[in-house]
Parts: sequence; structure tokens; C-alpha cells
Amino acid sequence: MKTYKTSIYRRLISYIKPYWLISLFGILGTILYSAVDAGFVYFLEPVLNRGFIARDQNFIAWLPYIILLAFLARGVTSFLSTYCMTWVARTVVMKFRNQLFAHYLEIPAKTFDNLTSGKLLSKLLYDTEQVAQVSMDALTTFLQSLCLLIGLFIVMLRISFSLTLIYMLTIPVIAVTVIFSNKRVRRTSRKLQNSMMHVTEIAEETIEGYKEIRMFGSQDYEKNKFKKANTETRMLDLKVAMTKSINVSGVQLVAASGIAVIMYLAINPDGISGFSSLSAGSFTSIIAAMLAILKPLKNITTINSTIQRGLAGAESIFELLDSEVEENGGKQVLNMSGQISFNRVKFSYESNDREILKEVSFDIQPGETVALVGKSGSGKSTIANLLARFYQIRSGKISVDGIDINEIDLLSLRKNIAIVSQHITLFNDTIYKNIAYSEIENVNNSRVYEAAEQAHVIEFAEELTKGLNTLIGENGVLLSGGQRQRIAIARAIYKNAPILLLDEATSSLDTQSERFIQDVLNKIMSKKTTLVIAHRLSTIERADQILVIDHGKIVEHGTHLELISKSGHYRYLHDMQFSYSSKNK
Repeated sequence: MKTYKTSIYRRLISYIKPYWLISLFGILGTILYSAVDAGFVYFLEPVLNRGFIARDQNFIAWLPYIILLAFLARGVTSFLSTYCMTWVARTVVMKFRNQLFAHYLEIPAKTFDNLTSGKLLSKLLYDTEQVAQVSMDALTTFLQSLCLLIGLFIVMLRISFSLTLIYMLTIPVIAVTVIFSNKRVRRTSRKLQNSMMHVTEIAEETIEGYKEIRMFGSQDYEKNKFKKANTETRMLDLKVAMTKSINVSGVQLVAASGIAVIMYLAINPDGISGFSSLSAGSFTSIIAAMLAILKPLKNITTINSTIQRGLAGAESIFELLDSEVEENGGKQVLNMSGQISFNRVKFSYESNDREILKEVSFDIQPGETVALVGKSGSGKSTIANLLARFYQIRSGKISVDGIDINEIDLLSLRKNIAIVSQHITLFNDTIYKNIAYSEIENVNNSRVYEAAEQAHVIEFAEELTKGLNTLIGENGVLLSGGQRQRIAIARAIYKNAPILLLDEATSSLDTQSERFIQDVLNKIMSKKTTLVIAHRLSTIERADQILVIDHGKIVEHGTHLELISKSGHYRYLHDMQFSYSSKNK
């Protein structure tokens, strides 16, 4: 455990090392700030002895200037310390967040499957902020308190070595109290970290699913779920606060006991040599130092909870940063023609031993359109995900243009594939930038408008105040489902990749819009290798080949007319869908 904690400390320090010069200025400011405070305590001795008892007029004349200069020095050093330490802390947090965000863009799909967006957001926002508290508040307070403690002990030693030695006998008791508190706070902080993730997760789900919650009347259920998670977080916060309070009170009680003993010995020095030689100023100064020590002692013990929370946050961040990223062993960069081959491909998710695909084999020639049909959960979308290498197959081989996709550079592979999914993702930006998303840094203006016209985006965009430059809100919330689908299709048209994946691409369109879009898609598909995942069988009747998937296997393949004549799985699906459509006319 100790080694593990040390590794976290060392790793955190490695983030601060590049900014060692600014950190050094911050530490220097902290030391000088604490030295001024300790100097004030030591200054009580001459103030009392020379100012009030001896009435040294020369000293009294300089006293106001000395105080003003001391406070000026205190202000300057405080600013230097706070600004430099805050600059380093916020820079470290910025670096953490940049690394985490960059890591999110590279972690494999299976990690997203296992971690909710609420947990990922909690790490990015809450956990990094806890680290900031360590780097900024905790570190600054700790250094100031430690330097002040050292300064006050130097003052005490200069005045009376014997009294200081007696006071220092309380240190081992204080150390034991702090160590016990550290362990408890660290355990509780880990639980608090997980609890906070759960709160964020529930809140994020509620915000995204507010329509479903209201339609199904589940407000009370969600309120109680959030209340339960929030109460757990509150209880853990209280545990940390209680431990911190007991720790502070215990430390102060031990320190106060030491002061009480020293005051007794100093006031009643009979039989104990050396104490009677203390002047009034020296006695006042040493007692003031001992009383002043209580505050930095309190700060050091209090700051422990912040440090433990920060370490728990750092541990959580490092755990994610150390997780694997997408495998990209491929080196070949290609401009593909679009020939696709699946050869005895097997696949199952790591969290489930059930085989999703069982020795799937098929070939698609450049420019061909192949449709995948079957019941929900048969494995159709999985085939598209494997082609884009979002998951790794268990066995078999997938190749494009005769090359194993694992030998192709991942960026190059995906650059040659455009996708339109039933689960549309749009970004909180303009329609224009959503269409040109594949090359946002070097946009071809005429191609954007051409894609928008082909996908019938212009029709509704012209009715908006800013046309294609209209902001569409988070995930296109300000648009209808059909409008969002058209933008997604326009985005795929603009990318102009040789391979096109259509996963229920017209599922959100009305009948009239579907006819328009299907005509557009037919024109595009004639020039590209297209893999269509379809529920509406009427949209794939012109496909060069139809593969019927059932329980992870290809059970039938052929053209529409060939499969209809077989009276097999496809004929059953077709007749069932046709019968349902006839009844609802």
C-alpha cells in the first residue's frame, strides 16, 4: 500500500516538474510569507521588553515603520505564493483534462460499453478538480503551515531550549493521531469518489432521457434514485468531516496539554532551574509561538482530507489513463476500391461468452450493394462495427482490397468508410459544420451545398433564419428526427468515401421524405461499395445481394427475386412485413 501511494505521489510530481521554476517562486514566496509571520511572534519579545518596559524611544520611533514594512512584505510574498501555486495547479488540471479527453478519443468501444458517460464525465470534471485542490489549496496550505511551524520552533528554541524540548514531547502523539486519520480518510474518499460518479451518472441519464421519464411517469422513481445516491454521498462527506474534526480536536488537545504543562513550569519554576531567567517579553513570545503553532497544526491535519481526496481522484484518473487504447498495428495507407471479404469470422463480446457471429463468410465486389436483413439481435450491426474495427474478431479474417484490415492504418481504414446510422449523432454546431465534419479544417464550400441539396437539407435549412449556418443544439435537439437524418446523410455524401455503411438510414423519415432520400441513396450507392442494414425490405429490393442473418449465421443469400422464390427466412420476413403494412393502410 505504501509503495502504491508513493507511486501516485511520484506520478503527480512528474506533472509539476516541467513548471519547476514557477513552483520554486511559489515555494520561495511561501517560505518568506511564513518567515514574516514567525518574525512577528519573535518580535513580541523586543516590543514588550524595549517598548513597554524599558521605554526605548528610538525603538518606539521605528516601530510603526517596521510593522508597515513587515505587512508590505507579507502581502507581496502572499501574492507571489498564491499566484504561482495556483498557476501551476490550474495548468496541471488543464493537462490532466486534455490527456483524459484525448484518451477518450482513443479508448476502444468495449471501454465505452463498460463505463457510462456519467462516470467518464465525473473523471474529467470532478476527479481532476480534486487533484487541483491537492496541487493548489492543499500544497499551498501545507507548505505555509510547515514553514510556519519550523519558523515558530526556531523562535521557541532561541528563547528557551528546555521549554521547547518539553513541548516537542507531544509530537509523537500527534503523529499517531494523524496517521490513523489518514488511513480512514483515504478509505472513505475512495467510496466518496465512486458515489459521486453514481450521482453524476443518474443526473446525466435523467437530463438526456427527460422526455421518456415524463411520458412514463417515472419522476418519483428517478427522484428517489437520485435522493438515495445523493444521501450516500452526503453520509460519506460527513464521515470525512467527522474524521477530520476528531483529528483536529485531538491534535489541538494534545498540543494544548503541552502548553498547559509549560505554562505551569514557567510560572512555578521552583526546583526547575533555568526557567526563572526568562524575561516578560521572552515568556510572552514563547507562549505566543506555542499558541500560534495550533493553527498550522490544525491546517496540516485538516488538509489531510483534501490530500486524500486528491489522491483518490489521481488514482482514478491514472487508472483510466493506463487503460488500453484501440489497437492500431496496421501500417498500410490506402485509397480503397471497396472490395470487402469476410472469411469465417467469429465474434463475441468480452462480457458475454455467447457467440454473436458464427463463421460468417461473404464477399462484396467494388460498387456492389449488399443488404443484411434479419431479426433484431441477429448480428447485422455487429458486422458493420467489425468492418470499421470498433471491435476485434475472435477468429477468421476481414479484408478490404485483399488486405487484412488489421494491417491497414486505422485512420486510413475509417477515412475510406462513411456511415449513416439509425442512432444519429450531431454536434452542437451549425448545420454547415455538421455536414463538413469529415474535413472541418479544410472545407470545400461548394461540396457542402451540393451534399445539402442532394440530401434535401436545403429544403428546411432555407426556412431557418441563418440557413446552413443555423446552430442546431445538442445532438440536433432543435430539429425533427427526419431533419437530423437528412443532415447525417448529407455528411456521408460530403465525405465521399468508397465504402458506405447504411444502418437503417431512412428509419426516421416520413414516407415522402424516404422516397426522396432513397432516390438520392440509390444514385450514391451505384458508385460505391455499400453495406445496407435494413428493416424495411422495400428499400433493398434492388440490392445486388441480400444476406439473411439468423442467430449469427448467414442462413440465406441471393437477390430479392431469388430469395422470394425460395420461400425461406427472407420470404417469411417479407410476407410478415407486407401483411403488417397492408393491415395498417
